Amino acid sequence: MGHGFGLIEGDAGASRQSHEVITLFVQPSLSPPVDMGFCESVRVLSGQASAGAFRAAVVVLLLQVSLAQTGPPQTACPAAAAPQNLTQPQYQHTAEEDASVGFMAALVQSFLHTVQPNPFPKDLILKIVKDFEMQLSQETIKEALVYEVGFLVCAAIGVLYIVLMPIVGFLLACCRCCGNCGGKMYQKQTSAIHCRRRTLYWTAFVTTVILLAGNICMFKSNEAIKVSVDQSQVELNKTINNIHSFLTAVPQQVDDVVNESSRTVQEVSSNLDAIGPQLGREIKARMRATVDQALHSVRLLDQETVNTTLQLDRLNSSLAQLQSSVDHLQANLTAVKNRINNTLSNPSCIRCNNLKPELRDLTVDTSNTIPSLNEFQSAVDEINRTDLKSKIKEVENYFDSIPQMVTNATKGVVQSSKQLLGNIKTQISQVTNNIPLSALTNVSETLNLLQRNIIKITPEVKRAEHIRWAVCVVLCCVVLLVVVCNFLGLALGPLGLTPEADPTKRSGTADCGGTFLMMGAGLSFLFSWLFMIAVLLLFLLGGNVYTLLCQPWINGQLLKLIDTPGVFPGLDIGSTLGLKTNINISDIYRDCEKNQPLWTTLHLYELMNLDDLLNVTKYTEQIQQHFDNADITLSDITLLSPEVKNQLRSFSNKATNIDSTAVMQQMNNISSINLNTTADQLDKLAAVQPNNDTREELQNEARDLRQIQTDIETIIIPQLENLNSTIGSLGSRAEQINGTVEEVLSNVGAAQDFLDTNTTQIVKTESRTFLDCQLGYFTNYAAWANVTITEQVGRCGPVAGAVDSAEIILCSYIVESLNAFWFSLGWCMIFFIPSIIFSIKLAKYYMKMKFSDVYDDKLIMNHIPRAQMKII
Repeated sequence: MGHGFGLIEGDAGASRQSHEVITLFVQPSLSPPVDMGFCESVRVLSGQASAGAFRAAVVVLLLQVSLAQTGPPQTACPAAAAPQNLTQPQYQHTAEEDASVGFMAALVQSFLHTVQPNPFPKDLILKIVKDFEMQLSQETIKEALVYEVGFLVCAAIGVLYIVLMPIVGFLLACCRCCGNCGGKMYQKQTSAIHCRRRTLYWTAFVTTVILLAGNICMFKSNEAIKVSVDQSQVELNKTINNIHSFLTAVPQQVDDVVNESSRTVQEVSSNLDAIGPQLGREIKARMRATVDQALHSVRLLDQETVNTTLQLDRLNSSLAQLQSSVDHLQANLTAVKNRINNTLSNPSCIRCNNLKPELRDLTVDTSNTIPSLNEFQSAVDEINRTDLKSKIKEVENYFDSIPQMVTNATKGVVQSSKQLLGNIKTQISQVTNNIPLSALTNVSETLNLLQRNIIKITPEVKRAEHIRWAVCVVLCCVVLLVVVCNFLGLALGPLGLTPEADPTKRSGTADCGGTFLMMGAGLSFLFSWLFMIAVLLLFLLGGNVYTLLCQPWINGQLLKLIDTPGVFPGLDIGSTLGLKTNINISDIYRDCEKNQPLWTTLHLYELMNLDDLLNVTKYTEQIQQHFDNADITLSDITLLSPEVKNQLRSFSNKATNIDSTAVMQQMNNISSINLNTTADQLDKLAAVQPNNDTREELQNEARDLRQIQTDIETIIIPQLENLNSTIGSLGSRAEQINGTVEEVLSNVGAAQDFLDTNTTQIVKTESRTFLDCQLGYFTNYAAWANVTITEQVGRCGPVAGAVDSAEIILCSYIVESLNAFWFSLGWCMIFFIPSIIFSIKLAKYYMKMKFSDVYDDKLIMNHIPRAQMKII
């Protein structure tokens, strides 16, 4: 027979009720004195025995309050079934702006902004794109030329430089070959000649330093180009890998979200398979929350009974040992007393009759004054004969059988619920079909093809870059050669020059310095126009790339141009994805800069209704209905029978107090015995005996009395003290038995009332909690999946990072390095002009002249023909 409990409160009235009685016999127990911690806890409980009735009333009151509640509080659901956070892919660290590469960026950009102050020509580019397939109109061409007027002016200056420099150099060479333009080695000596020489020297020196600075920038920018190209290949591969990882991760993340539903279904399915252990464990835990206190009291009582039995055995052993010691003492004392009596009766003993009265008082009281514990012993033995541990085990077995009862009652509902779980899994898997992942796959394949092509052309790029680097190094070295010639001229000229010396008698060192200056000027004429061609070409290329591509890329105008309708017809992302609204590149880039998910970036909410796909309410309602129709049957338990209650009360009545006063009296009696006094008198008597045998006998008898006194003090008295302590402890336990039994009866009664009243409600509440937990897993999953898909899947930060990385690779690395190189080279070419002028003029002050011009304070000069008065 048993109770049938439905999971709906309305079914409680139709439940069947029966009783399966489990009788629990309870025995009182006492704890041993050696276990002080346990003993103290029992004493605290049993010390309150006088308030047992009050505690019982409080327990009943609390029980009534608990019954007035709608149900016990629900336990929290296990957290193991909670969905896991979505794992984001790990991306490689992409390129960042390098200050060492763009060391001249500010100067070059300032120059380019001066050359091209016009804003980005969006309208002009749109016209060119519109008229690209047809012939460009004259108006469009004119507008383009007007926009590029700054570059055209610079290009015209460069062309003029390219044309004039070789012509001027050729004319200068012809003049020198014809004996003109410095052909006559004569220098007029004036008062200002030294001032002019110093002025020319320092201007040539400053110009050469400026050339050296430009040449250093050439070397550094050339190396920066090489480093940029090398880094660009690595960074480009990183960028492509990041995009590939992103495109690969998006389908995987969607699959993870769908697979998480499978994990949730599997988790709930496993919980349904284990409904017996799980639900049964919770029901058992709720029932045992009150019963365990009663069982704990029973276990304590059983332990105290065992410990009391052990203490009674020790008490009996102590009594037997004490009685044996006292009997042995009495026998020894009687033997000594008889010997003393014989010695005192010996005629040869002088003055011995005076000691005979004291000898009659020489005795020890060995009567047993300890009260009998037979009644208490029989009461303890009666409780021990009740197998209390086996009764507790029967209760434990009942609670352990609850999970199996639940399993047997829910087989049908588990099977039908698992079929509905499969339908939930099928519905959620439709999320994968509604998200357009094929487009990402196509882009990924394109990136793979691009990466293979990059790998294929990388050797050619490295070879071309090596050639470019070598050519630029040659250019730098030629410029450096001019600088070296100038510095050698500036160093050797003053070093070998004696200002007061005749110009025709200048040293070879000074003449060599002038020659180096002329070599620098000649090399400048020879190569500058060729280098200016490179400057012009690189200026037109790098300058326009910066102004038309890099600058609008950085400020976002390039993306606005791309977003303009009709510029790139193939970039209609909205129509490609089948969206109602169009999406432009700028919006995608801004969202990806914020690392937004694809759900908001691509407006995927226009393609599917995520709430409908994740709504599993209809299936959870069916599962709930199946559980409501289930019937779980449990049995009632009876913790204490009337026979056991009467037995416990009888045991409590027999636990009388044990009085240790008699033991204390006997200890005092024995402690008052002092045989040493008699022994001292025997020693005094022996001292006056003329007979040696009598003297020796008295001394031996005195020694024996002292030994008996020592035995009393070291054996008898400690045994009496131990016996007194044992009896006192046993008496304390006997006094606590009434309170202990009352405590057990109170706890067991309260637990029995709780089970009789709340078992049905516990089964209902825990069953509802278990079902709510299982359905809550799907609710949590739906909320998690919604948040994950709309906020975490496809965070497109790598896309914006790829765009930024491409801008850094192209503009910050390559274009800035290239612009720095042509700017440095152009810098040197411009300063070649003053360098040539100052070098040629300064060389006349160091080179050895063929004709002299004597100069003193009165300006007297040698006669020289007028035809030879020409100066350079």
